Amino acid sequence: MKGIAGKACIVTGGSAGIGLAIVRRLLDEGAQVLFCGQNEANGAAALAELGHPDAHFMRADVGDEADVEALVAAAVERFGGLDILVNNAAKAAIDLIPDHSTEDWRRSTAVNLDSVFFTCRAAIPHMRARGGGSIVNIASISGLGGEGAYPSYSAQKGAVINLTRAMAVYHARENIRINALCPGFVETPATDAFKALPDLLTRWFEGIPAQRPAQVEEMAGIVAFLASDDASYMHGSIVVADGGVTAGSGQPTQVPLG
Repeated sequence: MKGIAGKACIVTGGSAGIGLAIVRRLLDEGAQVLFCGQNEANGAAALAELGHPDAHFMRADVGDEADVEALVAAAVERFGGLDILVNNAAKAAIDLIPDHSTEDWRRSTAVNLDSVFFTCRAAIPHMRARGGGSIVNIASISGLGGEGAYPSYSAQKGAVINLTRAMAVYHARENIRINALCPGFVETPATDAFKALPDLLTRWFEGIPAQRPAQVEEMAGIVAFLASDDASYMHGSIVVADGGVTAGSGQPTQVPLG
């Protein structure tokens, strides 16, 4: 990818799953990366797994304004500036509205939405100082259509999508590109719990035209592209990678496949 080598990057939620794959891909492209998570032990394990001199970890709660400001300040101090921000941290759980506590609503909103506001607010001035930059927000296809069992997550990811668009419209003039990726089902440690529900997984995969879940490396490749100069004319793009789920009308296939 053009324009990633030597760049200073932050990746939130980078200790496992999609986030760790993004960190690894950016390092492979020659970037310097500071990634964060809430668990020191998980961060240390990720650093050991990466085994890369340009990988750095910092414990941070991305739903906390002060932690986010400290994270961005640490990256700027370490790298001398900031070029790329990937907002990957997320919190998803079944949360039917009648049973959903105000505390849980506010906590999930803090992680899924407030964090994007906090990081972008802190990062954009430093990108201006560099003459530009790239922000990639990890949203979800849940933000493109309602997920019945995940109403708060759907609402928050929908907000991330439109926040991405709104920021992109203004900051394009400053050569700061802001785009979003909407994954579908991705195999991660967070989705391992579904393996105990094989019937549910079977029905889930039957609804994916590609007939399989995504791998974290596939998402990381798209993020690297969006962050790179190869995507230099993309501002406010909402890129969907869901195996074809949102391409269909919802009607059953009328012609046998295979």
